[in-house]
Amino acid sequence: METDLAKTSEKRQVVFLTILLLLWEADCKTIRYSMPEETETGYLVANLAKDLGLRVEELATRGVKIYHSGYKELLQLDSETGNLFLKEKADREELCGATEPCVLHFQLILENPVQFFQTDLQLTDINDHSPEFPQREMLLKIQESAQPGTVFLLKAAQDPDIGSNAVQNYTVSPNLHFHVLTPSGADGRKYPELVLERALDREEQPELTLTLTAVDGGSPPRSGTTTVRVEVLDINDNAPQFVQSLYEVQIPENSPLDALVLTVSARDLDAGIHGKVAYSLFQGGEVSQPFVIDQVTGEIRLKRVLDFEETQYYTMEIVAADSGGLSGKCSVAILVLDVNDNVPKLTISSLTSSIPENAPEVVVAVFLVSDPDSGDNGRMVCSIPNDLPFLLKPTFKNYYTLVTEGPLDRESKSEYNITITVSDMGTPRLTTQHTITVQVSDVNDNAPAFTQSSYTLFVHENNSPALHIGTIRATDSDSGSNAHITYSLLPTHDPQLDLSSLISINADNGQLFALRALDYEALQTFEFRVGATDQGSPTLSSEALVRVLVLDANDNAPFVLYPLQNASAPYTELLPRAAESGYLVTKVVAVDRDSGQNAWLSFQLLKATEPGLFSVWAHNGEVRTSRLLSERDAPKHRLLLQVKDNGDPPRSASVTLQVLVVDGFSQPFLPLPEVARDPAQDNDLLTLYLVIALASVSSLFLLSVLLFVGVRLCRRARASSLSGCSVPEGHFPGHLVDVSGMGTLSQDYQYEVCLAGDSGTTDFKFFNPIIPNGLFQNP
Repeated sequence: METDLAKTSEKRQVVFLTILLLLWEADCKTIRYSMPEETETGYLVANLAKDLGLRVEELATRGVKIYHSGYKELLQLDSETGNLFLKEKADREELCGATEPCVLHFQLILENPVQFFQTDLQLTDINDHSPEFPQREMLLKIQESAQPGTVFLLKAAQDPDIGSNAVQNYTVSPNLHFHVLTPSGADGRKYPELVLERALDREEQPELTLTLTAVDGGSPPRSGTTTVRVEVLDINDNAPQFVQSLYEVQIPENSPLDALVLTVSARDLDAGIHGKVAYSLFQGGEVSQPFVIDQVTGEIRLKRVLDFEETQYYTMEIVAADSGGLSGKCSVAILVLDVNDNVPKLTISSLTSSIPENAPEVVVAVFLVSDPDSGDNGRMVCSIPNDLPFLLKPTFKNYYTLVTEGPLDRESKSEYNITITVSDMGTPRLTTQHTITVQVSDVNDNAPAFTQSSYTLFVHENNSPALHIGTIRATDSDSGSNAHITYSLLPTHDPQLDLSSLISINADNGQLFALRALDYEALQTFEFRVGATDQGSPTLSSEALVRVLVLDANDNAPFVLYPLQNASAPYTELLPRAAESGYLVTKVVAVDRDSGQNAWLSFQLLKATEPGLFSVWAHNGEVRTSRLLSERDAPKHRLLLQVKDNGDPPRSASVTLQVLVVDGFSQPFLPLPEVARDPAQDNDLLTLYLVIALASVSSLFLLSVLLFVGVRLCRRARASSLSGCSVPEGHFPGHLVDVSGMGTLSQDYQYEVCLAGDSGTTDFKFFNPIIPNGLFQNP
């Protein structure tokens, strides 16, 4: 037996050295190869690169994959040479059973771009199995009255090989009574029939033992043997006969175990023990058949689960034998009906888990759907939800590609869960679902956006250096480095504005800092632009306008323009002795470089030689007489006035003024000599003090006088405003006045001052430009 195997191996290497490959069909791009089964691992099947018309480098670059369609991985591709090798021994009987030809289907998938090829590998049968009988010993009972030429059916040997390698002939050991015939059955298989050549004599030989040999047609041939024991019986001259010679039946594949498939019936005309019929399976392989027959009733029942996808058709030979050894036979053909018992299967061949946004059309996945059922049960429908921006495209046979419908926007949605649903058309429908998660990777397609198009910041003057004055903020809807924002100051177009010495910005968080102290009087407001730039490739940026307003602080004291104060003698004003009450002696003019309420000025008489003789208007600085002058009043008076702003804290300046009482303006202005005080004047002063004390006690009288004076002053102020006097307009506190139109003054000032008195007084107009070092001349 070992010698036969060695010879067979040598012949197989010679005969099957040439392989049929590369049989193309132009319409389906199918590549066909052929090789004998049981070929050793590592066998070179073909050069795939050459058969596909590709270069070896292109084959490796395009990432070829082999999909085995449910078979174990038999083939292996060497991407460096393009050679297709056998990865594992292939057993034709295991893979295909009795199916002929045995063709294994593979799919070749090339990526970049996606391309499919159908590859068929045909396994040719070799004689690697010996015939084998189902039983080591068969019992055959034969009536001694059997006539020569009578045929007795024997169980056939089983050989998994096909074609000429299957059982081709039966022989029986040499004897005087029998020879064997080898006819073909309905399924094409050879089965043995034992033919009686010489009549039996039970008295001479009640039992015979024969050796039945089954020989296949391989080279060299293989064989198997069994023992046939023949018992010689008494006469039984009627063999059982079936009602039908052929039974055909259909059975669903999901039939339960022990389900009744068919009942066969045979009858024997003999009576008694010779008329009893026993049923048994023949010529179908009792071991491999999923059926069992009741010997008494002839009921054929299911003993093993059926699978349409494995076997669709069964044929059996049923024998009915009586106790006398006579038998009859019939054929049973069983068709297995497919039911929808297989859920569709989805196999991912290629998957891209992350795709860039804004790409027009990207292949997300390549997958295969399969259903081993037949008809509508194996027809499938593949779908995805309609609200997703993806499309399913059928490509090759049951292959589909999942592609994007158009450009995606990560800022709208960064992740998609795509559920692929595969349903067959059977009843009931069976469904498979597979979920693919796709991440949308970011592309720098969004510029930073400021929260405001312009920012207004307020800073008090005299601030401390490096003061945080505000923060600007921009957002970027991208992610990662594409959303990392850097802030910067943009160049200004104002050559007089040195922005780098005024402002700095934190590049990471957009905080703005004043680098030095600001002076409202020098710079009230300034503007500049800031930029926000991401770190994408290419970078994107945006701009925003920042306006800084410097807020005034009360850091300037009032400055007296008139009368000018210097280190020499105070300024002297002349007062006619005949001046009436309310006579305008002079007007104090002062300014404040601050603005707003910090520049609102009020005037106050702090000290006077004659406390009740002069008064000053708080809102305009006019110094007037409060009463008529008498002979007892001193000819020379010294007044100390205070000019105060409305800041917090307030700042002030003092004004010293001398008033010389004269009888008329024709008298020359001469300083009066100091004279000795007359005792009569002391009496006059004492009288004056007594009058003032009495006036203080009379509060009602004083209130009336003050009310009268106030009404009169208001009328004069209204009259002077109508005559062109410079009086501030608008609502402001009665005791305050902003003497400048803007709250601050430039280096040159021009004033028009109207000094209005009674009809007998003189009006003064000053049109001179006033500067800090200038002087007022008495007109």
